[in-house]
Amino acid sequence: MNRKKRVTIYDIAQKLNVTASTVSRALSSNGYVNEATKQLVLKTATELNYKRNTLASNLRMGQTKTIGVVVPRINQNFFANVIAGIEDITYQRGYNLIICQSDEQHDKEVKCVTTLINQRVDCIVISVSADSYNYDHLQNVIDQGIQLIQFDRVADDLETLKVINDNEQAAFEAISHLIEQGYRQIALLEGPQNLNIFRQRKTGYLRALQKFNIPVNKAFIVENAWTKELGAEATRKLLRLAVAPDAIFASTSDFSALGVLEVANDLHIKVPSQLGICGYSNEAFTAITSPSITTIDQFSVDMGKAVANLYFDELEQTMASVVPKTISIKPELIIRGSTLK
Repeated sequence: MNRKKRVTIYDIAQKLNVTASTVSRALSSNGYVNEATKQLVLKTATELNYKRNTLASNLRMGQTKTIGVVVPRINQNFFANVIAGIEDITYQRGYNLIICQSDEQHDKEVKCVTTLINQRVDCIVISVSADSYNYDHLQNVIDQGIQLIQFDRVADDLETLKVINDNEQAAFEAISHLIEQGYRQIALLEGPQNLNIFRQRKTGYLRALQKFNIPVNKAFIVENAWTKELGAEATRKLLRLAVAPDAIFASTSDFSALGVLEVANDLHIKVPSQLGICGYSNEAFTAITSPSITTIDQFSVDMGKAVANLYFDELEQTMASVVPKTISIKPELIIRGSTLK
């Protein structure tokens, strides 16, 4: 089946025997066209099913009214909610979103960013992938004169607009809660340390142990246990130690915490009396597991709205900011059954 040719202003002009510029002025109400001609152009455009090329019109005005968003995983509740928050604000402003997924791969992230640059988007919003090892592609966004906003996972050395969580304080509060519940042998499942968020969460974990004079057991710190499968694998290793942990903080994600809970159930370990479990991100399933999982709410929708509002606030500034703004959103510890002895 042949694709139907798109109707252009030249088709309307040919049908009416007028110039294309006359048609353009009539359709956009920009410039003088006598009323009779204008109404004839509008009537003919409807008859021919003419659709205005918004992208081309916006490009002529120096903008596309389009924002590109690059996230590691679209199907994770946190990133989906951030996108929803961004869209809630951008829709009201007449902007469109292009959503790209890096799949935690640096090369794919670079391709996403390059595509968005070629699409001439007005702004690129990104949370970097776990596999990112340099940020030349993000510097290229800046060099191209495109607004760059980083959120959650950010490249600290790049001076851009940023919207982040106070990850260190959230982790500190989570570990403090576990200690106050009577847990003393607390393990940490940490994510890739090239990412700022996981370094900060580890710092919060260590700070809480220090505050309560609990020695750091290096055997209790497991690297890159940030999926359900890796969380489960790490838990089995931890529970085989001569001195096993009595609590596990899955600082990477609630999926990792779910892996911990599944292993505990398989081994008939009672949660929370024998093992406390705390996750991170407040995924929807954490409220309905048995027991429900203590976690940390990052206020992801609010983060998305903050990202969008930050873009529009900067857009309306008459002068460029000397220092790029960073907005920090305080997460909240959600205490549930998995840590309440």
